Amino acid sequence: MKIIKDSVHDHIRVDGVARDLLDTPALQRLRHISQLGTVSLVYPSANHTRFEHSLGVYHLACEALEYLSIEGARAERVRAAAILHDVGHGPFSHSLESLTHRRTGRYHDDVHELLADGPVGDVLRDHDIEPATVADLIAGDGRFGQLVSGELDVDRMDYLVRDAHHTGVPYGTIDHGRLVRELTFVDGELVLAEGNVQTAESLLVARALMNPTVYSHSVARISKAMLRRAGERLLEEPSADVDANALQRMDDHDLVVALRSCEATAELSRRLDQRDLFKRAVWAEIDDVPGGIIEADHESIREFEREIAERASIAPAHVILDVPSRPSMTESTTRVMVNGEIRRLGQQSPLVEALRAAQYSQWRLGVYSPPALRDRVGRAAVDVLDLAIDGALVSEVRDGIDATLDQFID
Repeated sequence: MKIIKDSVHDHIRVDGVARDLLDTPALQRLRHISQLGTVSLVYPSANHTRFEHSLGVYHLACEALEYLSIEGARAERVRAAAILHDVGHGPFSHSLESLTHRRTGRYHDDVHELLADGPVGDVLRDHDIEPATVADLIAGDGRFGQLVSGELDVDRMDYLVRDAHHTGVPYGTIDHGRLVRELTFVDGELVLAEGNVQTAESLLVARALMNPTVYSHSVARISKAMLRRAGERLLEEPSADVDANALQRMDDHDLVVALRSCEATAELSRRLDQRDLFKRAVWAEIDDVPGGIIEADHESIREFEREIAERASIAPAHVILDVPSRPSMTESTTRVMVNGEIRRLGQQSPLVEALRAAQYSQWRLGVYSPPALRDRVGRAAVDVLDLAIDGALVSEVRDGIDATLDQFID
C-alpha cells in the first residue's frame, strides 16, 4: 500500500492493482501532460497534470465502490480503469485531438492496444484482470463503465474540483462527497438517489460556469488554436518526420521540443513560449454567424482563412479562424430518482433551459491574427464570412470587450 498526499483529496491510499500500475511508464507519462493544456497562460497556477487527476479519479472510484458495496474482482477492474482512464491522452490534453482524429480516426491513442502489451498488460494479468475488460470500462461500456465514463462519472467530479482549486476559480467547487455517496444502480443504470435533484444541478451549474471562465476563456482558446496550427504544420512538414500516431504518444515536453526544432513551426512555438499571442480580430455571437460556417469542415475553414488573408493582403499564416461546435450540455442527461422513477435532469430541472440559453449567449466565433494586423483581418473576415456585424465597428467592439475583461484577468 502507498499513501499519497493530494492537493484536493488530502491523503489517497493506493493499493492492490492500482499500486502496481502506479509506476508503469504509461501512467508516469501523465506527469508530463498538463490537465488544462494552455490554460496556464491565463491562470499561472493551473499547472496540474493528468497524473494527479488520475489519482483523484481512482480515489473517488474507490469511495463510490465502497458506498455501492461492490467488492472483489469487479471492484479491482473498476479501480484499474479509473487510474488508467487517461493513458491514451496526447500532449496538452484535449488541445490536439481534432487534429489527430482527422488523420487516425481516434481522439486518443488506442487504449485497448496500450493496455494489452507491455508493463501495464503484465500488471493487469498478474492480478488476473483481462486488459480488454479494463479498456472497455474506460470507454464507458457496461454497468460499471458508467462510473468511469458517463454522465455521473468520477472523472467529471474530480476534474471540476481540481481545476477550480488550481485556477483559483471557485465555480467548479462541488460537493463531490455527496455526489459519490448518493450514487446507486437502478435497472442497471447509474443514477442519483431520491432527493438529489439539486445535487445533480450543482454539477451542471459548475460545468456551465467553468466553461466560459476557464475552459473557453478567450486567451485559452487563442493559444489552443495556435498550438493546433503549429501541430498541423509539424505533421505536414516532411523533414519533421512526425506522424499523427507519433504525435498522440508524445508528452507536452516532447511536442514543445519538436515545435521548437522545426523551421515551419518555430515562429508559432516562439510566440507560445513567450506568450506573444495572436489577438482577436473578430469575436462574433452565434446569431451573427451563417449556419454554413458553423457546420463547415476543416478544409472549408482553411479556405476561409486563405480568403480572409487574400482580402487583407497578408500571408495566410497570420489568420486563424476558430469555430466552436454548437453549444451542448451532456450533463443535462444525468439520471436522478424522482418519486420512485428515473428521470433525466433536463426533464426535471428548470435550470437546464436557463443554462442552455446562457451557453448559447456565450458562444463566440473567433478570428485571430498578430496584433498589428487585426484591424485589417477583422474587416476582411466580416466580409468573407458574411457576418451580421459592421466591419467598421469590429475594432471598437472588440477593444471594448478587451477593456472589460482586463478588469478581471489578462
